[in-house]
Amino acid sequence: MAGTLVIVGAGQAAFSLAAKLRALKDERPITIIGSEDVLPYQRPPLSKKYLMGDMSFDRLLFRDSDWFAENNVDIRLSTWVEEVDRAAKTVRMQDGSTLAYDKLALATGASPRTLPAGVGGDLEGVLTVRDKRDADRLMQDMQPGRRLLVIGGGYIGLEAAAVARHLGLTVTLIEMADRILQRVAAPETAAIMRDIHRAHGVSIREKTGLVRLIGTDGHVRGAELSDGTVLEVDFVIVGIGVLPNDRLARDSGLDIGNGILVDALTRTSDPDIHAVGDCALLPVDGKHVRLESVQNAVDQAEAAATVLCGQEKPYEPKPWFWSDQYDVKLQIAGFNLGYDETLLRPGQREGSHSVWYFREGRFIAVDAINDAKAYVSGKKLLDMGRQPDRAVLADHSADLKLLLA
Repeated sequence: MAGTLVIVGAGQAAFSLAAKLRALKDERPITIIGSEDVLPYQRPPLSKKYLMGDMSFDRLLFRDSDWFAENNVDIRLSTWVEEVDRAAKTVRMQDGSTLAYDKLALATGASPRTLPAGVGGDLEGVLTVRDKRDADRLMQDMQPGRRLLVIGGGYIGLEAAAVARHLGLTVTLIEMADRILQRVAAPETAAIMRDIHRAHGVSIREKTGLVRLIGTDGHVRGAELSDGTVLEVDFVIVGIGVLPNDRLARDSGLDIGNGILVDALTRTSDPDIHAVGDCALLPVDGKHVRLESVQNAVDQAEAAATVLCGQEKPYEPKPWFWSDQYDVKLQIAGFNLGYDETLLRPGQREGSHSVWYFREGRFIAVDAINDAKAYVSGKKLLDMGRQPDRAVLADHSADLKLLLA
């Protein structure tokens, strides 16, 4: 039997790694170490259905406690690792106890960027959205008629704005860049999503930064913006990106960049240590990137499981993402890094669109807004390594099934 595996972190990647090993009939002892006080759970519904009261927390759990016991997975909650000793092959917990490993997997995820205290980031009512504790705090604030300021026009900020409007709050969203979604999507996608939010009553202010938050008795009460306006607010959601949780890797001397550097076999610079999920910096199309998505957390973790079982098959990411806002489903296939051309195509139904991305003439990604046919067609093309017929894409009356003929 293979030696003990210790998994640091208890999110999607950690659970997927353990579950895949058991599905592969691997019987090695597994210990999962998680800092939260609840069993591993799905995170995407936290900021949507759970926050809106449409889904109870127990429905978010991947498995109940019986599964871990029946599968010989020792899960330790409310516990975190302070140090990795690579020479001794042990991890030291916050209480001073140690645990030996033969293989170690870092599935430590990422943490939201926060505002510095100098601009009011330490005031009560300044929140982020990442875990159950965040969502539970937000539930108390998400009351009809309250005034919310969202800082950041990425997917996290836009999803938070959508939930808040659905619940009857007054919402202002500011983005210091030229436009929302500037880092992750084309101008065409951003324009569509901007129009949707404005139609739902969100005040979107682009090219507008935060000067400072204004507090009274330690609680945020207002915000001074870079355009000179001062808003009265009841609470603030900060959605300005995340940082990889790579401290353990850095302190133990592993190679890091914007995350924990891994190869195509999910191994770090120490072959006995793997890294998976949002913390991992992995090779994609000749570059090293972090793929912050549920899909990558699952697929990369399952790839690590096969490597741990002795099958050295490289992980070849085929990214896909999604974002639900109001009654709009944005589905993304591929990775648009470095795109130099886009093509906007209206869908067959009212309100449906797709944006097709190209780099040096090669199709690399598609954004589908309420357009499942475009998403499925684009994803299949990417999976097969085929290029779409530009004439079909340009002909808005043409059936996208022709792309796969």
